[in-house]
Amino acid sequence: MYQGIRISGFGGQGVISAGILLAQAGLLENKNVSWFPAYGAEMRGGTANCSVVIASEEVSSPVVSRPDTVIVMNEPSLAKFEPLIKPGGLLIINSSLVNSRPKRSDIKVAYVPCNKIAEEIGTTKIANMVALGAYAGLTGALSVESIAKALGKVFKRAKPEMLELNVKALKKGAETKI
Repeated sequence: MYQGIRISGFGGQGVISAGILLAQAGLLENKNVSWFPAYGAEMRGGTANCSVVIASEEVSSPVVSRPDTVIVMNEPSLAKFEPLIKPGGLLIINSSLVNSRPKRSDIKVAYVPCNKIAEEIGTTKIANMVALGAYAGLTGALSVESIAKALGKVFKRAKPEMLELNVKALKKGAETKI
């Protein structure tokens, strides 16, 4: 099993922390993982993306140039990362902020209103968790339970109420269908 994932959006959307959570969840499932962040010139508000590899075999490179899955949280990320997805791969689009449609017909596409769902749960700060839930539900590469456990390890100082909201967002995202 090998899953190369790219997550992309604006700084402040939790793109980098989403990648860290996937890597930590992979470790909890005794998988080999790598996480490789990339930032634009600015931090908050600039572009941010990360590569995550989750594999049963040894990870030879942290760079994911042909991802199996791409999660795009904003409009510019769709144009930049859609061409990189492997044929037959998965594109998860935050349809709350991305109005364009992908040009490719050789990939699966899931439209997930991440911000809308997060706002209904309680705060748009957890839109990234909705996207991760969709990833877990659609690929089966990691369980929602492992990502939920990773939350407590990655965000040690988080208030229990915030962790609870994150878990709700994960579970809601996992209900996503293509």
